Parts: sequence; structure tokens; C-alpha cells
Amino acid sequence: MSNYVVIVSAKNIEVSISLFINRVSAVEESKEEISLEVFLQVYWEDTRINITEELPDADDHLELTWDTTHVEEQKFWIPDLYIRQLRDMKVLSLFQEMTSVRIYRNQTMRISIGATVQIKCDMDFVLYPLDVQKCAVDFSSYKYTIPSMTFKWRDDPPLSFPSDFGKDGYRLPKYVVSFRAEEEQHIVYYGEGNHSTARMLITMSRELRSHLLESYLPSTLFVIMSWGSFVVMPEVVPGRMVLLVTTLLSLVTMFDTIRNNSPSALELKCIEVWLISCTLFVFFALLEYFIVLFGIRYDKHWRHKKQEIETFSITNHVSNKERLRGMFQHPKVSPQESHANTNNATMISTNLANATANAANTANSVANSHSHPVANSKDPSPVQNDIAAHATSAAKEPIEVDGNLNPEAGRVGLDPASTVTGKQKFQLLTKHVILYVGSQRGTIDQISLGLFPLCFLLFSITYWISYISESKRRASA
Repeated sequence: MSNYVVIVSAKNIEVSISLFINRVSAVEESKEEISLEVFLQVYWEDTRINITEELPDADDHLELTWDTTHVEEQKFWIPDLYIRQLRDMKVLSLFQEMTSVRIYRNQTMRISIGATVQIKCDMDFVLYPLDVQKCAVDFSSYKYTIPSMTFKWRDDPPLSFPSDFGKDGYRLPKYVVSFRAEEEQHIVYYGEGNHSTARMLITMSRELRSHLLESYLPSTLFVIMSWGSFVVMPEVVPGRMVLLVTTLLSLVTMFDTIRNNSPSALELKCIEVWLISCTLFVFFALLEYFIVLFGIRYDKHWRHKKQEIETFSITNHVSNKERLRGMFQHPKVSPQESHANTNNATMISTNLANATANAANTANSVANSHSHPVANSKDPSPVQNDIAAHATSAAKEPIEVDGNLNPEAGRVGLDPASTVTGKQKFQLLTKHVILYVGSQRGTIDQISLGLFPLCFLLFSITYWISYISESKRRASA
């Protein structure tokens, strides 16, 4: 072998590769790298080599020592292997480097090298933690194009693993890493021509169980806890507010922690969409309680005070009507006195008719407001019914002036449709809605107790179906 001449180049050489993957050292998501400990074997045939005279009959190959630090001093030609995604490579060594050159009797050469390699892997974390990362590793020649050299995987087998590898791949705390050698030939263009490539595909599937226990389950429980506020009486402000605000702050803290500890992505990640949605559900529960408090305040302070004023006015009107009726029911007088009082009676009758019309409108408003019960009082109280009925009947009764009944006086202003404007209808509808919200019986809380879980269930089904389908689609692509 000392007289062996260096071969500068070769033509039409077929290079086959096999790989023994000893271990997956790490997956660095921030750098988008994967570290592997591998033993690479490269085979090719060179018909210009003849070692039959130097090889004993019992042996079929000759083992040589290869020093990677003095490759230029070697007396044989080797292919210029290029790994396109290679970031760094360190040859393993103990007493000496783990490299060897083997020459077979059938003029086949094999180079074996043990090394730790760092592979650059383009990762997309939009579906995190449902993402499946795929990395292609291309073994090719940098100088020789397809007419001169082709690369392929060796048949026996192309990839081999130690016994601690599982059937589905090598398990890491966060990933399950699997490897596959693609049989079809790939072509890569480097600017000077097409280069033959043997491609290995690395698939990294994330372990979802830890994320379900650490992120999805606690956030779901926080949302369910917020529904407990709907069964708390609205008057218990401290207890209900503490429950909702504490749950909301816990979800915000969880979102911030997961966002800082998870890999970066150009869009909102899958888990961020979930946490933001859970936070919004709790926020809407808190907003619902604010609306309930506003309705209760209106019901207790403003509406009751207004009803008291209206009731007081109707009562005074009824008493004034009785007093006037007593004034006009007096003994008969002479014609001269009767004629003297006619003008006064006419003026009093006109004023009374106007007062009666106003009373009728007020009574109709009270009656209409109680004919459509709101959420906090489905049945009007007996006192309110008596006042409304008495005011309505008083407005409809004819007025007796000087012993004569005036049937037209009580019918003035009894057509509310002719006097109620669109603005007044809107105000009445708004009052009904506010009273319904501030119901002492918690009607809106009862509806929310059924509506919020239903909406969260529909959101969860839509979320998991859409993201799992997208994850499977990308994994099979």
C-alpha cells in the first residue's frame, strides 16, 4: 500500500450510505437544532484498487487507520460528502479518533466515522403543542454532479438503532423522535448543476400528556370555577368578586408564564388561543356580574323612588276628587243663587276635567307597567293593583257637577296610543330590560349558568377538531 498512487478524481461512481443512530442528545427549540450521536458508513467501489496479493486468503477485507487531521496525506481517493443541514460536527475520540477505512477484496471501500452532529431543522410552532416537526437531512456531493456521482441508501439496512430505541422512536422528555430513509432519489441544485442526494427524514412528535396536565386541565378548571359565581347571590359582592377576579388573574399569570417558556412563532400559537379564550370566558362572567349589579341598583333606588312618587300623586288625586264631589253635592238653592254660581261651576268643571285627564294618563302608565311584569316582580303586589284599578275607575267615572253627571269629563286622555311616542316606547323597553337584569330572583344568572357552559363546550369541540385535523394534515404532508 505504500506504493499506492493518489487518485485525483473518479467518474460514474455510486456512493451508498448507512447510518447507525446511537442517541438523540437534545432538541433545542430556540436554535431550531437537533443533536445526534451517529456512526456514519460510506461505501463506494473503485476498480483501480487491487489488494489480492496483500490480503490473506482467510480475510475478505483490509483494515486501515485513517487520520482525519491529515486527510491530504492519505494515498486513496474519497468522495466529498456534503450534508446540507449540518451545523457542526465533532469526531468522537477516546484514545484515538473513532474512524476507520476498510478495503474489501471485491474492490469496495468503506469509511466509518463516529461523531456528534448538530442538524439545523426549520421548525414551525404555530400548532404548539400539537405541532409535528419534520427535518430533512440530505447527503450529497458538493463538487460532483449527477453524471459523475450518485448517492443512495445501502440496503442492509440503511438506518439501524440500539436496543433502547422504542418501536415508535427515541423518547425525549418533550419529543418522540423517529427516523426514516427515503428510498426515492432526490436532486438538489447548488448553482453549478444537479446533485444526487440521499435523504433522511427526522420526525419529532411532541409529548402532549404533560401539556394537558400542566396547561389545559388547570385552565379548564379555572373556567368551570368561574361558573360557580352564577349560583352566588348577587348581594354577596365580596365573595363573588373575589372568586371571579382571582380566577381571572390566575389565567393571566398562566398565559404569561407559558408564553415566556414556549418557543416563538410568527402567529398566535395553539395553546395561546386556548388560554386567551379561557380568559375571555372568565372576563365575560365578571362583566355579567357588573350588569347584574347595575340592574339591582336601578331596581332598589331609582325605580322604587319613582313608584313612590307616582303612588303618592295618585292617592292625592283620589282624595281631591272625593273632596270636590262633596263640595258640589249641596242642598238646592234659589234660582238667583244658582245663576250666580253657574259661571264658577263651569270653570271648576273644566279644571277638574283637565286634572282627571292627567290622572287617567298616570293611572294608565302604572297599569301598563304592571300588565307586563318584569323579571323582579312577575305578579304585581295587591297594593299596586288596588291603586291602578282605583285610579283607572276614577278616571272613567263621570263627574258630577252641581248634581248633574258629566260623562265626557272622565274619558279625557284614555287613548295612550295617541300620546305615547317612539322615544317613550324605547324608554319603557329599556326600563323593562334593566329591571329584568336586576331581578332579585337571579334570572339572568340562571340563564348564564346554562349559556356559559354550552358556549365553552362548543368552543372546546371546535378548537380540538380544527387543530388536531390541521396537525394530522401537516404530519402527513
